[in-house]
Amino acid sequence: MTHPFDHSGQHVFVAGGTSGINLGVAEAYAAAGARVTVLSRKQDKVDAAVARLKALGAEAQGFAGDVRDPARIEAVFAEAVAGFGDLNVLISGAAGNFPAPALGISANGFKSVVDIDLLGTFHVVKAAFPHLKKPGGSIVNISAPQAYIPMDFQMHVCAAKAGVDMITRVGALEWGGFGVRVNSIVPGPIEDTEGMARLAPTPEAQEATRQSVPLGRYGTKADIAHACLFLSSPYGTYISGVVLPVDGGWSLGGVAAMSATMKKALTGG
Repeated sequence: MTHPFDHSGQHVFVAGGTSGINLGVAEAYAAAGARVTVLSRKQDKVDAAVARLKALGAEAQGFAGDVRDPARIEAVFAEAVAGFGDLNVLISGAAGNFPAPALGISANGFKSVVDIDLLGTFHVVKAAFPHLKKPGGSIVNISAPQAYIPMDFQMHVCAAKAGVDMITRVGALEWGGFGVRVNSIVPGPIEDTEGMARLAPTPEAQEATRQSVPLGRYGTKADIAHACLFLSSPYGTYISGVVLPVDGGWSLGGVAAMSATMKKALTGG
């Protein structure tokens, strides 16, 4: 049976694709027939992810590199296309986060998140662009609700992810003429992820978060992967510049409940 979002023969690059949501996205593209390249900072994680993708029957390769290092990222893309050909799809998902009150974030801590989330996204999309097949290239940035919803203990992430969504929108404006589409996906509360373990660190916080989602459940990595597959498929060829929440309706009002329980868990008050 043909995969509903068939990407057979396409080269899909997943930045940050060795763990969490991004690994789930890489696995989904592998199942859809793509040749998959993953990028992560640590070689052992790269090796493990590549082995996992190959076990699914995919052609896969991976590279170690820090998204904060633009020269290294340019070199990685050159190596990736030498192996699998020009890119069809880029998923840019590298991110960093830690909960902290605004007055408790050091200058270096704030800069670290901005460097990974915002500058890292810029480095990745800029280095990838010359290698995207045109027309038809698709870039999907993995954003976060902090981009447009202020959250306690997340000033650094809110600032960085707001910038990521503007990279998406400006990229869509400037690169549409080349036939390249740029979109953001905004995951809501996703189960079994490091991010949710940090933002909902207690059973009470986890349950409050679940109850705050109108659909009444946590999202899955597959939910995010399916949205990526759709946006980069022939069904999404007239969609560009969109910031798409994939959150079960959580961004409509569930933030307050999670924020309250997170504050209690982190401060004891």
